[in-house]
Amino acid sequence: MEHDGQLQLYAAVAFQLKEAHAKVRSLQVPEGVRMALTRKLLVITAAAKHDLAGAARRLERFTEDLDEGRMPEEER
Repeated sequence: MEHDGQLQLYAAVAFQLKEAHAKVRSLQVPEGVRMALTRKLLVITAAAKHDLAGAARRLERFTEDLDEGRMPEEER
């Protein structure tokens, strides 16, 4: 039973990551900001391999920040 729940969480996180990457690609922001956002998503993706629940929480915060227009500083 627990294994099924883990698989469902994995599928949900994978879908949300895919959606977040698409949203970042579609943003009209400077390339440095896009790079910073993409890096954050890559960190969340890597974290999902070791701490799926933690990655899901981080992804939720990331998505909320993105939806509310909170962007990271531009990378150079």
